[in-house]
Amino acid sequence: MQFAKRLEKIPPYLFAEIDRKRNELIAKGIDIINMGVGDPDKPTPAHILQAMHEAIEDPATHNYPPYQGTKEFREAAAQWMEKRFGVKGLDPDQEIVSSIGSKEAIHNTFLAFVEPGDYTLIPDPGYPVYRSSTLFAGGEPYVMPLTPEREFLPDLEAIPEEVARQTKLLWINYPSNPTGAIASLEFFENLVAFCRKYDILLCHDHAYAEMAYDGYKPPSVLEIPGAKDVTLEFHSLSKAYNMTGWRIGFAVGNAKGIQGLRQVKSNVDSGVFKAIQRAAIAGFSTTEEELQSVISVYQNRRDILIQGLQSLGWPISPPKATLYVWTPVPPGYSSAEFVTLLLEKCGIIVPPGNGYGAAGEGFFRIALTLTEERIIEGIHRMKDAGIRYQ
Repeated sequence: MQFAKRLEKIPPYLFAEIDRKRNELIAKGIDIINMGVGDPDKPTPAHILQAMHEAIEDPATHNYPPYQGTKEFREAAAQWMEKRFGVKGLDPDQEIVSSIGSKEAIHNTFLAFVEPGDYTLIPDPGYPVYRSSTLFAGGEPYVMPLTPEREFLPDLEAIPEEVARQTKLLWINYPSNPTGAIASLEFFENLVAFCRKYDILLCHDHAYAEMAYDGYKPPSVLEIPGAKDVTLEFHSLSKAYNMTGWRIGFAVGNAKGIQGLRQVKSNVDSGVFKAIQRAAIAGFSTTEEELQSVISVYQNRRDILIQGLQSLGWPISPPKATLYVWTPVPPGYSSAEFVTLLLEKCGIIVPPGNGYGAAGEGFFRIALTLTEERIIEGIHRMKDAGIRYQ
């Protein structure tokens, strides 16, 4: 029995490896502080749970769902896009498809559009799925380095003309995992123009659309006039509504992009359980006050973590969005060396920056998905172990 050769190009998934290492250490009796995975630790809000309970009791939810999502869910997603971003006139039948979270839809978009020899433009550092899905589809990933000097925005002028002309998909993710960087509407305008020039499908992974602080509201690429001609945007209910395990989201935008994604999906999955779609509709109705009560928890954690790291000499500022703090390793360490030090000396698990791409070397990522008490304890462990930035 042999694996397919394509698996030789695919490294083990970063967070699966983190989870494996965590379980090994727990089995040895070590108290681990897991700052590695962006999985919200709070329960799903009560109004969403209530909608789910009621939907489960309805026999009409027990059969196969429509492949593209129920009409009610797609209409609710269109209404949410208008309410949240001011994006009007979306066609729920042609321009929206439900997804089993974001990851599935992201992967299947590669299968719908990328052929052997095609390039995809992917951010580095970035969500590892962009690279692995390119390879699964037989394409060639061309990385767009994201550096602090450019505020973690890609340099479109650095992309060779011959690469741009052979590119099928360009991926962005703002607010950004892992860097926490944000992007302006002006930057999105430039991206839309670039993709229109080279006939590229612009794919915006907007998983952290609601996870923003200090009053900041991340925009949608679809706010740009004409963006729908070249853009798909991927939304998830996972982070904002503490629904990571529910696996529900949607893709929205260019009708041909949605058609391709829907065609792949109809052959590889049977859609999202109708009851979960009804619960998601309740999620879309979450009030701003309720949403801010969730956001405030992470903002408080962010502030405690930033203040703690600053007290140990780290030259960092609080990010405006995401569940992460993108943190430089102390001088003299590689990313791998420093995260190993944190694990061995402090029992703290964090992923190394180079796990998100070569340009992530020199950084590590801290997730805000654990209690304030555990964050404070982590800082104390670092202090007691003599770990400082300088």
